[in-house]
Amino acid sequence: MPGFISGKKRFTEINMCIINTVKKNSVSHSKSDTRSSQFDYESDKSLFPGLPDDVAKLCLALVPRSSHPSMAGVCKNWRSFIKGKDFLTERKLAGAVEEWLYFLTMDTERKECHWEVFDCVEHKFRILPPMPGAVKAGFEVVVLNGKLLVIAGYSIADGTDSVSSDVYQYDSCLNRWSKLANLNVARHDFGCAAVDGIVYVVGGYGIEGDNLSSAEVYDPETDKWTLIESLRRPRSGCFACGFDGKLYVMGGRSSFTIGNSRFVDVYNPKRHSWYEMKNGCVMVTAHAVVGKKLFCMEWKNQRKLSMFNPEDNSWKMVPVPLTGSSSIGFRFGILDGKLLLFSLKNEPEYRTLLYDPNAAPGSEWKTSDIKPSGLCLCSVTIKV
Repeated sequence: MPGFISGKKRFTEINMCIINTVKKNSVSHSKSDTRSSQFDYESDKSLFPGLPDDVAKLCLALVPRSSHPSMAGVCKNWRSFIKGKDFLTERKLAGAVEEWLYFLTMDTERKECHWEVFDCVEHKFRILPPMPGAVKAGFEVVVLNGKLLVIAGYSIADGTDSVSSDVYQYDSCLNRWSKLANLNVARHDFGCAAVDGIVYVVGGYGIEGDNLSSAEVYDPETDKWTLIESLRRPRSGCFACGFDGKLYVMGGRSSFTIGNSRFVDVYNPKRHSWYEMKNGCVMVTAHAVVGKKLFCMEWKNQRKLSMFNPEDNSWKMVPVPLTGSSSIGFRFGILDGKLLLFSLKNEPEYRTLLYDPNAAPGSEWKTSDIKPSGLCLCSVTIKV
């Protein structure tokens, strides 16, 4: 990755400049009363005293992502800037965005799980702080404004099931978890996706184990969930994705159909209404959106990728270059516009597969050295 090498050198130079600036400020402050200087610094709303705000924002935006948690601890002004949308915007404009992979993994004994992140610049893994709350299953994860959201699910304690409405957020810049507003309806095994800066939650199983048709949206500006028009039929075990400002809900079961549903429910936010398509995918074990295509793997055939094109609502089958038992499935990841397939068989001989949809015919498939430390339960990409 040549771009990463040159970028890293530039980031280091900018980072040293910022460190030296902080040191100089510390020296000048030490010549006067410490308490007075500290008060003046904290009360000053500028990011860098003496620097225009646009220049200061650019300086902070060019600092390598691995240094963001430390940078956030310098002062309240820096932390406030790093937490906001403007920071991500500045990094995009400066061409400084880094793409990192986050994994929820389980150990080989299937007793404990943890979140870890792969730093794609320094090519090493880091362990995330433990997520608050009970250990859950049937939850959903989504990325919104450079942050990871873990939504709802169910937990089992002392033999009793408990369906959750909790929502937790991980801020990768601060390396910190926080609690967000609860869902209006507790649920598990539901569909979830972010579309145009809004998170949608659809269907699933409720507290009584019933199929749900309710849907709700989360607005990060108000930290509030709002119920929207329900699905035309209850739906559970489904998944969701976004294309062209619309929400697509596929797979899962409906109480109105026998077996798994091939219907696709599409929500148009501009019209605040649902409509239906009949060309869906069923019993999906993994899915990911790469570019403008949806990739799915169905339980009945885990040696082929189903690729959906929303422009003409068509499906195309892509063979997976593997032999052996088709019962060994995968979890999907995305990196640099390519699809990663992490084997659910955590053995050394199972390599991570990489599919490049833009490669020349016959050279789409390769292998990758990226592999989580344990069994991959889910993976998301966060660009900051």
